[in-house]
Amino acid sequence: MSLKDRINEDIKAAMKAKEQDKLAALRAVKSAILLAETEKGAGEGINNDQEVALLQRLVKQRKEAAELYVQQGREDLAKEEFFQAEVVSVYLPQQLSEEEVRKELADVIEKTGASSMADMGKVMGMAMGKLKGKADGKLISSLVKELLA
Repeated sequence: MSLKDRINEDIKAAMKAKEQDKLAALRAVKSAILLAETEKGAGEGINNDQEVALLQRLVKQRKEAAELYVQQGREDLAKEEFFQAEVVSVYLPQQLSEEEVRKELADVIEKTGASSMADMGKVMGMAMGKLKGKADGKLISSLVKELLA
């Protein structure tokens, strides 16, 4: 079952259960998928990697919005954004733990022969390719800085 089909089924279930907050998040995902499919050069739909990137972008947007709301003292809006981020993240592949990411990065550093912060670009390029969709970019960046320091 494709992501689009899963989202449509979950929208129907949320409508039947009258879960308005969940429904709003799912409709946002469906809208983003439809926009991605109709973009120039998209061809016939989007592939799995594009779906993962799309979902990650949606989760990141929601978390950043929630953080801004918290800074502005709007806990009610922040709570809604965090909830939507959780709903969307259900469709993402299982994320690696910090330990697993650290292990993968140590392997990448060994393969690239990196020894200082000057080599961070090489390490990040290889690490992002290897861990794409499996770990958050901020986490990867902070761990690379820690391991190269």
